[in-house]
Amino acid sequence: MSVTALPEYRTEVPASLADQAYQQLRDRLTVLEIRPGAMIHDAHLATELGIGRTPVREALKRLETDHLVVSYPRRGTFATQVDITALSDVSELRRNLEPLAAHKAALAAPPAVRQQMHALVHTLGDLSGGEPTNRAFMRADLTVHRLIYRAAGNAHLEETLVRLDNLATRIWCLVLDRVPTVSAHVHEHVGLLEAIAAGRADEAADLALEHVTSFERTMRTVL
Repeated sequence: MSVTALPEYRTEVPASLADQAYQQLRDRLTVLEIRPGAMIHDAHLATELGIGRTPVREALKRLETDHLVVSYPRRGTFATQVDITALSDVSELRRNLEPLAAHKAALAAPPAVRQQMHALVHTLGDLSGGEPTNRAFMRADLTVHRLIYRAAGNAHLEETLVRLDNLATRIWCLVLDRVPTVSAHVHEHVGLLEAIAAGRADEAADLALEHVTSFERTMRTVL
């Protein structure tokens, strides 16, 4: 199975057109489908997404808060550049918060979410032996992390970690062609999801910390 066949796991329920626009644009900005520095035209996006300009404008305001876009008077709105100097600060927070989220998820995840994790484990297991495209792989990475954050049951923790993970993923995507393999990264996800789904909270926290530390170490070798 290739990564393009990765099933969609519902980690967020859009409540409005603005929410839907926000989530779609956020993910495109995160995996660099919208390139850093690119000008963003709300009219073009509205047509592309099949919604009105007002929801798109609302989404862009939220994305500016997330540091994914920046607006300049009389110039327009642009995708932010990837700030590799933020790696240390982002990693410092993730080293503390990712284990907390994994620990809480292992204790609090409802049965339906644990079933999603088991299904995702099998999919990622097949995935590790394939040849995933970089873009599709990074979307799979986002799916795993967001499922864990949602399972932790703390909306404030979830929101914070999604923002941090988005910033870390942008750095990852920027140098992905310089990373020799993604199979080890996939395997880390498998072990982490298995621990959470089985309710092994301490193990999940340890694996989450290892995962974040491994990511930072890999980034530093290629930056």
